[in-house]
Amino acid sequence: MSDTTSHRTTPDLSPEVREALAAGRPVVALESTIIAHGLPRPRNLAVAEELEALVRAGGAVPATVAVLDGRPRVGLVKDELERVAEDDSVRKLGHRDLAPALASGACGATTVSATAFLAARAGIRVFATGGLGGVHRGWIDTQDESADLRLLARTRITVVCAGVKSILDVPATLQRLETLGVTVLGYGTDRFPGFYLASSGEPVDWTVRTPEEVATVTAAQDALGGPESAVIVANPVPEAEQLDPALHDRVLAEALDACQERGIGGQAVTPFLLDQLMRRTGGASLEANLAAVRGNVRLAARIAVARAAAAR
Repeated sequence: MSDTTSHRTTPDLSPEVREALAAGRPVVALESTIIAHGLPRPRNLAVAEELEALVRAGGAVPATVAVLDGRPRVGLVKDELERVAEDDSVRKLGHRDLAPALASGACGATTVSATAFLAARAGIRVFATGGLGGVHRGWIDTQDESADLRLLARTRITVVCAGVKSILDVPATLQRLETLGVTVLGYGTDRFPGFYLASSGEPVDWTVRTPEEVATVTAAQDALGGPESAVIVANPVPEAEQLDPALHDRVLAEALDACQERGIGGQAVTPFLLDQLMRRTGGASLEANLAAVRGNVRLAARIAVARAAAAR
């Protein structure tokens, strides 16, 4: 029987990321969908560069992940980052899309699931993003949940996020993560963050308060062995930068009513709700999103530094 593992496609690492990993220096993975599909031009490129600069300021090496010409890339150089930001043909790739993207030579920006998978394959153990996908409202009827959840249940990586998007069913998502065996840590909080909001109101079982505590938890996970599952570090957006809770609740409730009135269902619900939040908050939801991402990137860099220090 042939050994197929020797033929697996491994991500192409930028020279900076390759050298950092070889030397045991801290590296933080970043997704690329926020660059290609999450922001208008030219702000998308400016934000991408800002996030990489925040990782560097925190003492770590940024590794933005994408697929270019059918090759998974971990760590983008300047012209590659610009290509993801400016090329209209760049697709949105979840984990399930990676094989056809590689086979067809496509270019794509990676979502949470694809980024976590490729980063872990490259040996990166810390990943910063905005919010995770989760269980959608009305799951009983639609059976709709994000691929992020199952992927994180079998991928050993620490994901720093601001919870899950508040348009989702947060209690059901937390129950699903428990069922899948994914550890959830509240960073400086005993409440699960609400993405645009500092709190969703839902409790978390474990609270950590320093990057070193997170590093200790992940080291203990490694020592235990067992399932190759993720650790989610749920980091709230600062209250001063969150979306006004009353405005959020009112707009979301009205948008959900509009979904029912217009017969919007299935995969069309999420983009409709996000668009309504953006339009009807005057862009405030986007600013809260970016505030959350910045905070997560800063924290992820500190966690990566703490992990690297503990490993020495």
